[in-house]
Amino acid sequence: MGSVKQPYCFEVGEGEVFALAGLWDEWKSPEGQTIESCTILTTTPNSLIEDMHDRMPVIVPPDKYDLWLDPDVTDFAAIRDILKPYDANLMRRYPVSRKLNNSKIDDAESASSVILDTPTQERLF
Repeated sequence: MGSVKQPYCFEVGEGEVFALAGLWDEWKSPEGQTIESCTILTTTPNSLIEDMHDRMPVIVPPDKYDLWLDPDVTDFAAIRDILKPYDANLMRRYPVSRKLNNSKIDDAESASSVILDTPTQERLF
């Protein structure tokens, strides 16, 4: 939409809670300070996201939660399938209010689905 960014909501199923694959670590800086850090893993986008971005968060399927959270898993092959793009057929997206682009606005209505204004070209003749 030109220079105007349109935010979208991406959901799994009908808006169910879902988990993203993340990593957490605690380490000591050279100065001896304890540092806690975390990250969300990303993967290539599925067909629902690829026209908007070149990557997406790794979404962990519910039947894989225990496997992902098991600290004794050291075999990458065991978690390889989790790191693939989530099935686009199990997701949906919809546009939401551009108010979400303003960090000063914090209301639930901003996350509701909106109908996009489609610009129309004026007639040439």
